[in-house]
Amino acid sequence: MKKPILSFVFIQLILGGLLFLGSVTFHGCKPEPEPDPGDVRLYKPNIYLYPTEKKILGVTLNFPRGGRIITSIPDYGKGWLVNVDTNGIINNKFEYLFYESDQPDIWQTNEGWIINKSDLEEFFTDNLAEYGFNGREIKDFTDYWIPRLKDYEYYEIYPQEKKLIDTVITLEITDAPDAVLRLYYLIRGADSAVNSKIIAPADKLPFIRTGFCVTEWGVVLK
Repeated sequence: MKKPILSFVFIQLILGGLLFLGSVTFHGCKPEPEPDPGDVRLYKPNIYLYPTEKKILGVTLNFPRGGRIITSIPDYGKGWLVNVDTNGIINNKFEYLFYESDQPDIWQTNEGWIINKSDLEEFFTDNLAEYGFNGREIKDFTDYWIPRLKDYEYYEIYPQEKKLIDTVITLEITDAPDAVLRLYYLIRGADSAVNSKIIAPADKLPFIRTGFCVTEWGVVLK
């Protein structure tokens, strides 16, 4: 007669355990928040720092038109405080500061290019070099983005340059750099190689890497 009672108790324990597990929030599976209405996500901006001597630098980002950081490496907190060597290595570990953010969608879509999917790597390699990025920075971009741009036969690519970026996301560093290069691409899939509304960007003066140099690239993907 005791076996049925034990079985009943055992079943009750199992059911209680399942109810407990169902009430637990597993934070490791928490998804990233969606952008607010009217905002767009800036993916994987990389900030490269090249001081003329090894030093500790404070780096902060601000969003004068509204916005927020949603992820970062190293952890951003209230701002990065990092030890940077002349070769760009941060805290003896990282090659760049990484973050992603949401901010208002005020990026320009007038000047740009339409590029065939098969030509993207060559395009970005040449275009980034023309703007002033170097081999390691360019390779980081193409290694990450080329495998992810496969869904369309063509892509519209609109450059967002420093003058516009600075009005949306400011980059402040405790020791003022001698030269700062910031470039984002707004990238949008297209089914045709023709768009009469796109104007080819004018030629730009080359970026001169001098003294304490800072470079940054990122992507707004639509």
